[in-house]
Amino acid sequence: MILDSLKNAASVQALNPLFKQAFEFIQKNDLSKMESGKTIIDGDKLFISVMEIDGKTAEAARLESHVKYIDIQVVISGVETMGWTAIEHCTEAIEPYNTEKDLQFFGNKPSTLLTVNPGEFAIFFPEDGHAPGIGNGHIKKAVFKVLV
Repeated sequence: MILDSLKNAASVQALNPLFKQAFEFIQKNDLSKMESGKTIIDGDKLFISVMEIDGKTAEAARLESHVKYIDIQVVISGVETMGWTAIEHCTEAIEPYNTEKDLQFFGNKPSTLLTVNPGEFAIFFPEDGHAPGIGNGHIKKAVFKVLV
């Protein structure tokens, strides 16, 4: 898991060949003006989903994980708290892994809560259980899906 400012995005670009492409997309596009929905950047290797949500309580947030994709979650407006715990501690599967959606939910609670402000991003790798969407009020965010 990585939490940082978009100003420092260059420091993480070497971690995955598609990260540079994702952060270049952010530099070239005003995410605040993008409509909600999915935009393909590089086929099934890299795409973005822009969403607007109402924040929920930490108790209501569910830990999730992905196997095929890394998430780069960028807060556009509002303040979002995201829970985190190492995947090896996600032992209470709520349902089986969904290969179509690359998604599994867990009943465990996060061990750490991170506050992510506009202009910041969090990267969650397959080894990171994460519980997004915690907050008060309206949150607009972009989630980049990066093929592992």
